[in-house]
Amino acid sequence: MNSNNFSVVGKSVPRVDIADKASGRTKYTNDLSSPGMLHAKLHISDRAHAMIHSINLKKAWEVSGVRAIITGESFPFPVGPLLADRPPLALKKVRYFGEPIALVVADTEQQAKKAAMLIEVVYEDLPVVNSPSEALKSDTPLIHEDLGSYKVQVKGVYPVPNTNIANLTKIRKGNLEAGWKNSDVKIDSKVSFGPSDHAALETRSARAEIKPSGHVIVHTASQGPFYVRKLLSQFFHIKPGMITVHTPAVGGAFGGKGAVQLEFLAYLASRAVGGKLVNLQNSREEDLMASPVHIGLEARVKLGATQEGKLQAAEIEYLFDGGAYSDTGAGISKAAASDCTGPYSIENVYCDSYCMYTNHPYATSFRGFGHPELTFAIERAMDKLAEKLNMDPLELRLLNAIKPGDTTPTQVHLNASNIGDISACLLRMKEMLNWNPDTQIMKTEDGKIRAKGISCLWKTSSTPPNATAGAVLTFNTDGSVNLSCAAIEVGQGTKTVLAQILAEKMKMAMKDIHVKLEVNTHHDPHQWKTVASSTTYIAGRAVMAAADDAITQLKKIGAVALKCLPDDLEVGNSRVYVKDSPEYGVKITDLAVGYKYPDGNTVGGLVLGEGSYNVRHLTPLDPETGFGKPGPQWAVGVQAVEVEFNPEDFTYRVLKSATVLDAGKVINPQAAIGQMRGGMYMGLSWASRESFIFDGHGKILNPQLRTYDILRSSEIPEYLVDFVETPLVDGPYGARGMGEYGVIGMAGALGNALAKACGTDLYQLPLTHERIWGSMKGGGR
Repeated sequence: MNSNNFSVVGKSVPRVDIADKASGRTKYTNDLSSPGMLHAKLHISDRAHAMIHSINLKKAWEVSGVRAIITGESFPFPVGPLLADRPPLALKKVRYFGEPIALVVADTEQQAKKAAMLIEVVYEDLPVVNSPSEALKSDTPLIHEDLGSYKVQVKGVYPVPNTNIANLTKIRKGNLEAGWKNSDVKIDSKVSFGPSDHAALETRSARAEIKPSGHVIVHTASQGPFYVRKLLSQFFHIKPGMITVHTPAVGGAFGGKGAVQLEFLAYLASRAVGGKLVNLQNSREEDLMASPVHIGLEARVKLGATQEGKLQAAEIEYLFDGGAYSDTGAGISKAAASDCTGPYSIENVYCDSYCMYTNHPYATSFRGFGHPELTFAIERAMDKLAEKLNMDPLELRLLNAIKPGDTTPTQVHLNASNIGDISACLLRMKEMLNWNPDTQIMKTEDGKIRAKGISCLWKTSSTPPNATAGAVLTFNTDGSVNLSCAAIEVGQGTKTVLAQILAEKMKMAMKDIHVKLEVNTHHDPHQWKTVASSTTYIAGRAVMAAADDAITQLKKIGAVALKCLPDDLEVGNSRVYVKDSPEYGVKITDLAVGYKYPDGNTVGGLVLGEGSYNVRHLTPLDPETGFGKPGPQWAVGVQAVEVEFNPEDFTYRVLKSATVLDAGKVINPQAAIGQMRGGMYMGLSWASRESFIFDGHGKILNPQLRTYDILRSSEIPEYLVDFVETPLVDGPYGARGMGEYGVIGMAGALGNALAKACGTDLYQLPLTHERIWGSMKGGGR
C-alpha cells in the first residue's frame, strides 16, 4: 500500500465504538423497551403456493391479552421498492412457505405467539414452482396473475405480463456473430445454486407508535432509515415530516436489512390498537423463513477466444431466483447484467438477465448485490476456458483483464480512476500465493491433493442517480467537533472511517471528533442507504464538504480577529492561524460561537458546517441494449484459495484464503483487513455449505441454525490480505468502497480450486462433500 503524508488517513486507529461494544453497553433495537409496550407475532404459511379459503381467528381471540389480529384484508394494497407486487400480509393466496398471513398484537410476546399459533387457515393447494428455469417455461403456472397491473416504482424495471418474469435486463454490445467467427476455442458452462440466508447475529426487528398528533415513530434495525420513511410515506399516505425513524447500531445486516418488511407490519399493528407502541421481532426461524433471503441463480455462460486466449465473445443467461415477490431481486438482476462479464475486456457481449418469480421466499440484497453470484458463473467458465486452451488460469486473466481505454458491458468508457488496476492485483496475488504451474496442484505424502484456485472480481455500486448523503458539524466549547450523518453502523466501522476523514480534513486529533451511532431521520441529514459499498464514497464526500464549509466560516471570523484576509489563514490543531506565521492565531474554541473582543463586542456567530454529495452522471440502461452508466466507479480485485482434498472420503479443508483489492486509498488499514477477512469467511461459508433445502412442495426443511449449516470457527483458514491503491479522483482522499468485496470472488476461487483437486466439473453450490462425491462418482454433469 502507498504511504502518504497524512496524519490520520491511512492509519489503523481504534474504532470509535470499540469500548461500548466490548463492554456490552451498545444498545440495539430490541434492547430498548418502554412501559406499556405491546408485542406482535406472525402467523406464517405452511404452504408454498395455495389459495386461502378461510382464516379462523376464534381460538386466537380467546387468548388472554390479545388486543388486535390483522389479516391481509386490513391493508389490501401491494407494496414494494421497485415493483409494487407484495401485500404486507398475504391476500387471497400465499406464494411462499413462511409468508406472513396474520399478525397478532397482545400485551406480552408469549400471549401474541400463543394466539398466532391458534389461527387456523384453510388452503387450496396450487402447483409449486421450485426453480427459475421451471418458472421460465411457457406452461408453468403463473405466480402473479396480475403482474401487468402492478405499479413500477423505479425506472429501469421491466416485468413481462402473463409470465413469471419480474424483470428482464438486456445487454447487447458489439457483434456477437462476428465474435463467434473470430473464436478458435469455445466453451459452454452452466452453474446453479438456491436461495440462502444472511444469518446476521441480530434478527430483524421493528417497533412503531402513532402519536395523537398523527406523528409516526418507528425504531428499526435497518440499513436505510430514510428509505423506511420514504416507503411508509408512499404506501400509507403519511407526510414524510410526520414520520421519524430511529436506527441504533445494527447487529449485522449484509444487505438483508436494506429491505422494508417488518416496518410496514409494525405500523399496521400500531394503527390497529389506537397508535400504541407495538414491538415486532423475528425469531430465528421467522428470520430464516418469513423475511427476505439471499437470491439463487441458474446461469449459462458461453465464451469464445482465439487460440492465444484473447476473449472474443460472451453469451450469457442469468436466471435469478427472485422468489415470490420482486423486492430488490429485480435490481439485483439488473446489477448483474451491468457487470455480466466480470472484469474482462470483451467486445462482443449478449446477456439476458432475468429476475424470475418462484414459490421460494423472496430475495433481497446480499453483500455484493448480484456479484458473488455472477462471479461464480464467470470464473468457473474462465477456468474451463483455460483448461481447454491448456493455459495458466492466472495468465488467461492477465491477458484479458479490463483496463483504462476499455468499455464495460454497458459501454461506459474506463480510465485509471474509475476502473483501478486489476493487472496489478493479479501480479500481487501471484507473488503472495506463490502461484506457478508446479504449485497449483500437488499430492501430499499421505495421498491428499492440494490445489489453488483463483477468481477475479469487480463491482460498481448500482446506486440510483439521486443517491445522496449529508453531514452536519457542530462545535463544542472545548473545540471538539460533533459529526451528524445518517450512515448506519452495521459492524463495518463506517463511523470510524468518516471520523478519520473529518479529522484529516480539519487537521484535528481523533479524540476531538465525536460521532453518534444512532440515526434519527428527524434530526440527521438525509442519506440514501448504507449499502452498495458506497458509504465511504458518498458520505465521505459529504463530510469533506461539511468540513470545507466549517473551515470557510472559521477563517472568515478568524480574519476579523487576526486583522488579515481569510486566504492568509490555515486551520489545524484546533486553531486558526496565519499561514506564514503560525505563532499568530486563535483557538477554535474562541471562534466557534463567535469571536468576543475584550470590550465585550462579538463578531460572527455559531459555526455550523454543512455538506452533501450526490452521485453524478449516472444514466438508466437502455431497455433493448443496456447502454448506460449504472454506477460512478468500479472496484476490482483478485481472490484465491488453497484447498486440501481427501480423495478417500471426498472431504476437504481450506488452507489459505487470499484477497488483493484495489481500494483506491485505504483509510484504516486494520479495519480494511478485518472487512476483507469477514467477507472471505462469509463467501467461503456460502460457497461450501449454506443453502436452504426445499422439498418438492417448496417447504424449507432447514429453518433453524441447528440445521442451516454455517462455517465454524475451527474451519477458518489462514487469511492473506493486501491492497493496491489506484486513487479514485473524486473519492475522499482517493478511497473506493470495500465493504462487499471480500465475499464476491470466494465461491469462484473455491470452485476452481476444488475442480482441479477433484478432476471433475463442479457447477453447483454449496460445494458440500456429498455433492463432490456425487459429481466424481457420476462423472460430473
